Amino acid sequence: MIKNILTALKAYGSSFKLMSTLGLWKYFLVPMCISFLFAVLIGFAAYGLSDNLAGFLARIWIWETGSQTFTAFAEVLSVIFIVIIGLLVYKHFVMALSAPFMSPVSEKIEKFLYPDLQQDATHRVTSNASQLYRGVHINIRNLGFELLITIPCLLLSLIPVFGIVFWIIGFLVQSYYAGFGNMDYTLERHFKYKDSIRFVKSHRGFAIGNGIVFNAVLLIPIIGIILVLPISVTAASKTTLELLHQQKLGRVPSPDVAV
Repeated sequence: MIKNILTALKAYGSSFKLMSTLGLWKYFLVPMCISFLFAVLIGFAAYGLSDNLAGFLARIWIWETGSQTFTAFAEVLSVIFIVIIGLLVYKHFVMALSAPFMSPVSEKIEKFLYPDLQQDATHRVTSNASQLYRGVHINIRNLGFELLITIPCLLLSLIPVFGIVFWIIGFLVQSYYAGFGNMDYTLERHFKYKDSIRFVKSHRGFAIGNGIVFNAVLLIPIIGIILVLPISVTAASKTTLELLHQQKLGRVPSPDVAV
């Protein structure tokens, strides 16, 4: 899996060059606006809801001694919690609504790098409506699973010393589902819904590698939320197309162990 993660990370190396060569930037304008606006909403939500959540958490501390310290800690913790959950929702919301714009990007990269794939019997021509439906379907599924795993990891991460392990697990889970969504812009032309899920599960290292950079870029103020989709979708398309090409030639990399 480590090798596959590194391969996915390397795919980011020439993303900007490929976007410029194929003139892909125009496809990213609407998704970048969606991304920016939704990020602003998250910021307002974190500001408005943090006091309410902090007040709820503060009531857990029933002792007089240390109450002010715990209240301050609860305020910081509530902001972090709301931002993390907000980013999870943001990620899937933006990826779902961006499907009609990202799928053409993936298709242009496919025509440029591996035109032979478009001659396969499995290749499908999809409409904007079907791309949007598929994007919403995939991302609602992924969001549900991600919240189911991430929220317990957030709570367990409060354990002193050992908590760092759960932070890492949570980050890798978030990276996997981010990469999953980016890869599906390509897979939706070649696989049906369930087959796409099986494909990503078999190559989860590539999804994690793509998602690691996706999540890291999101941490960059303002610029991150604008650039995260263009570079991550371009990199994921390159990686996924290479996997499909190798599969066609019978030289698919060793799949990651399924769990």
